[in-house]
Amino acid sequence: MTASFIPPKRILMGPGPSDVPQRILDAMGRPTIGHLDPAFVDLMEQIKSMLRMAFQTENALTFPVSAPGSAGMEMCFVNLVEPGDKVIVCRNGVFGGRMLENVKRTGGVPVIVDDAWGAPVDPNKVRDAFKANPDAKILAFVHAETSTGAQSDAEALGKIAQEFGALTIMDCVTSLGGTPLYMDKWGIDAVYSGSQKCLSCTPGLSPVSFSERAIARIKARTTVVQSWFLDLNLVLGYWQSAGKRTYHHTAPINPMYGLHEALVMLEEEGLENAWARHRAMHEKLKAGLEGMGLRYVVDPSARLPQLNSIYVPEGVDEAAIRARLLTEFNLEIGAGLGDMAGKIWRIGLMGYSAKQENVDYCLKALQACLPDRPA
Repeated sequence: MTASFIPPKRILMGPGPSDVPQRILDAMGRPTIGHLDPAFVDLMEQIKSMLRMAFQTENALTFPVSAPGSAGMEMCFVNLVEPGDKVIVCRNGVFGGRMLENVKRTGGVPVIVDDAWGAPVDPNKVRDAFKANPDAKILAFVHAETSTGAQSDAEALGKIAQEFGALTIMDCVTSLGGTPLYMDKWGIDAVYSGSQKCLSCTPGLSPVSFSERAIARIKARTTVVQSWFLDLNLVLGYWQSAGKRTYHHTAPINPMYGLHEALVMLEEEGLENAWARHRAMHEKLKAGLEGMGLRYVVDPSARLPQLNSIYVPEGVDEAAIRARLLTEFNLEIGAGLGDMAGKIWRIGLMGYSAKQENVDYCLKALQACLPDRPA
């Protein structure tokens, strides 16, 4: 007879998920109620309000999609892109490439702005792309590229899109709650994130937010949204605050409890304090890594505090080191993706994982696995 699954206790310092505090796990273990229960409806409203705080937006249409960040990404593209729409897509890593795939699958016409992996999106290239394609309707870019640890200048990119009358779609999966993000101030029209990174909740929910301009674009569509589940015109009937909610899908009740608790904890800490904590832990980790002679991939001016990408030293079997960290130290760090596969490690400092004891433990474990590095 199959026994119950008991997971090993790990320290999660990869590109996600991050460590989930016991307080959030306890919240998720509370009694399940119905997804149309008045008490749950009240919880939904609280989640929406706290997400507006986290995104720094007044957008009424701010809520968690009942699926991981990839579904939040698809929701933005399938609702805002119609067949034939020209979309400028910035690609400087894996997740910019996923945006490109979404444009293609919605029938959009992509205009690709490429930058080197590890570099931020170049605003000058984006401006040139708009000059060459003044009919482009959307600019899509990744704020915090998880595959490299590079952070792009979202404010500058948002302003360029506004100059040319285009909407913006921004991936902030790794930035929400961990680094400054001002959706309204930067003029961003659609954003998507994930519950499992700097919010330190479990995977499976994707916070999103849409501006009034984005909503107007959706309402003016001449073609039906290709996804039934992600069609905002239908989802709104469940998430709207006024009037009786209509049944759309059965929301993941207990994970919603967890997200609510994660956002309560973010409110208690203070958003700017959370940003400062991630920055401080990054500086401590950086000092230790560089003291060991390890080199960062990303230039300091564009370096993402919560995702530290470092080059694997020459002659080192990167997979063997990660395996040893996991088996001997119960510590998870990430491998490189795409063009960076086999070349880098990605060390996450996200949410509950961004604390001094984790930094110290990670550095100690790496030193044990790389004995030839300076102490």
